[in-house]
Amino acid sequence: MEYQLQIEQVIETLKQDLPTLFERDISYDIYTKDIYFRDPVNQFKGKLNYRIIFWTLRFHARLFFPKIFFDLHEVYQTAEDTILAKWTVRGVLRVPWKAKLFFNGYSTYKLTPEGLIYEHIDTWDRKPTEILQQFFRKGEDN
Repeated sequence: MEYQLQIEQVIETLKQDLPTLFERDISYDIYTKDIYFRDPVNQFKGKLNYRIIFWTLRFHARLFFPKIFFDLHEVYQTAEDTILAKWTVRGVLRVPWKAKLFFNGYSTYKLTPEGLIYEHIDTWDRKPTEILQQFFRKGEDN
C-alpha cells in the first residue's frame, strides 16, 4: 500500500513538473542519485547530469524559441515498476522565417522497490535529423 502511494506521488509530481519544464526547474526528490537517462541524442548517469540536462533544455528554450511548449497528454502506471508519460514538444524558432518545431514522444520511467525513478528513457516519433530539418522550413505567420 505504501509503495502504491509513493507511485501516485511520483505520477502527480511528473504531471506538475513536465508541462513547465521549459520554464522552471523540476523536482528532483523522486529520482535516485544514480538516475540513468537516455534519449535519441543523450545518454548519461547521475542526478547532477540529470539536473544539467533540464537546465540546458530551459536555457536553449529561452535562447532559441519565443514560444515553446511541452504538452503532457497522459501519465500512468503500465506495470508495478513502470510509469509512462506521453507528450508533444512544439514551438516556434527565433528566426525570421518562424520555423516550427513539432514532435511527439514518450518517457518510460523505471522505479526502485522504494518507488524512486532510477531510469528515464525518452523515445521520439522521428529521428533527431528529421527534427533538425524543421528548423529550416518556413512556418506560417502567427
